[in-house]
Amino acid sequence: MSALSEGEAARLLVVWCPDWPVTAASVAAGIPVHHPAAVFSANRVVACSATARSNGVRREMRRREAQACCPDLAVLGVDPSRDARLFEPVAAAVEELVVGVEVVRSGVVAAPAVGAVNYFGGEHELIERLVDHVSGRTGLECQVGIADGLFTAVLAARRGVVVEPGTAASFLGPLSITELVNASPTEDHGELVDLLRRLGLRTLGQFAELPERTVSSRFGRVGMIAHRFARGLSERPIDRRRPPEELAVVETFDPPLDRVDAAAFVAKILAGELHTELRGRDLACTQLGIYVLTETGEERGHSWRCAEPVSENGIADRMRWQFDIWLRIAPTEGPKSTLSSGVVKLWLQPEELVNASTLQRGLWRSGGGDADADERAGRALVRVQGLLGPTAVCTPVLVGGRGPGERVRLVPWGDPRDDVDERPWPGRLPSPSPATVFAEQIEVVVVDKRGRPVVVTERSQLTSPPRQIEVTGRSSQHVHGWAGPWPVDERWWDPHGDGLRARVQVVVDKGDALLLQFRAHTRPHWIVEGEYT
Repeated sequence: MSALSEGEAARLLVVWCPDWPVTAASVAAGIPVHHPAAVFSANRVVACSATARSNGVRREMRRREAQACCPDLAVLGVDPSRDARLFEPVAAAVEELVVGVEVVRSGVVAAPAVGAVNYFGGEHELIERLVDHVSGRTGLECQVGIADGLFTAVLAARRGVVVEPGTAASFLGPLSITELVNASPTEDHGELVDLLRRLGLRTLGQFAELPERTVSSRFGRVGMIAHRFARGLSERPIDRRRPPEELAVVETFDPPLDRVDAAAFVAKILAGELHTELRGRDLACTQLGIYVLTETGEERGHSWRCAEPVSENGIADRMRWQFDIWLRIAPTEGPKSTLSSGVVKLWLQPEELVNASTLQRGLWRSGGGDADADERAGRALVRVQGLLGPTAVCTPVLVGGRGPGERVRLVPWGDPRDDVDERPWPGRLPSPSPATVFAEQIEVVVVDKRGRPVVVTERSQLTSPPRQIEVTGRSSQHVHGWAGPWPVDERWWDPHGDGLRARVQVVVDKGDALLLQFRAHTRPHWIVEGEYT
């Protein structure tokens, strides 16, 4: 087969999971698939589910407008690492049928179509097989498109069609110029699309008709890339996922291995072999798979994700912990966690590798003491994850939000942590934040110096200065100072929502400070939301 000329594009297939950021966020949060949901960034919708769209929610819509259209809308946050982690099983399922896949972005997988089409007997047969296979493996819906060039194939997948060879330009011609916004995972075409619309270009065909020299001189490199997309050409070939090097360490046993102490001895030997092999290739392992085959033909395995590249001792520890689960009855797992018979084959598979030469520890670890303590703590946390699941050990990350309970997101140990969200949130509670945020509501009665109840008016003002707080089941406390109220301006349109809400900071006896929240839904009352220390 001859190489592609400048005017040709490779025949590609694309597997697209609709609304993937929403799907991944809903799965992580335990929200049913058909419940209306949207992912927000900077208080604007970046992705929404089909159910939310049917209620009028659209991309770039402000949070208040979106919740006005759909009061039951589940509000979810942006988390690229979560999206990528949950999309990996989809990419793996596609890779089982098609060779040389590339994850273009979370939710989109591309691969050369020629070999798979020839193997399965046609493009439509391949699409049908892929949709059934991905759905069966992951339980998720997907659409597949085939066309010349990556950009055209992505748009074909969004429409679930096959674009015949040589017809990419005619397929793209009538489509809106806004399709270029997400055309490339590495380039931002948003400003270019806005400029083209102001110049009167409404379709990809109109943009493609412009002379290449004119586009180059007027719009520069980004414009040239977009112009190639509009003409049905590709910016680059597919960057195929390389299969991992064969680094698995395998051991067989006769008689079968059926004791934890024997497994611990074998773990030390195999850990040394694997660590030596990785070090010789200048690699380090951040995700380790431990797999066994028993006498009765039962195959079991577990993948350990590590916060940092594992050492030789770390590999041995994880093997020993895993056999402790398999060869003994774990109280939290029950008898099903044990193996049905002795182990006749064991293999360690590095499933995620990084270049060891790129690793650098902080300067404060040069003494060795802190590094040892961190490693011991990390090993303990990873072991808890192995016993109870990855979400059993989490660390907090500050995110956007108005209330103190909304500003903290828990990230599983070992997953990347995003930077602190420093964007402004109108109506956010001013600093400092309370040290303790109560999960259960503690109702209180707030009165003024005459003993009359203090409430917040519709103009977000107190009816009178608070002088005393009576906690249910406790003694009352005198109020020595207060600040606020700060209105919580959310879901004001929802008749079934919380209605009027506002927060007040008060200083009570012994210098203690409390964060109170007033709620007018069903009946006016105060609760203690947090405590300052």
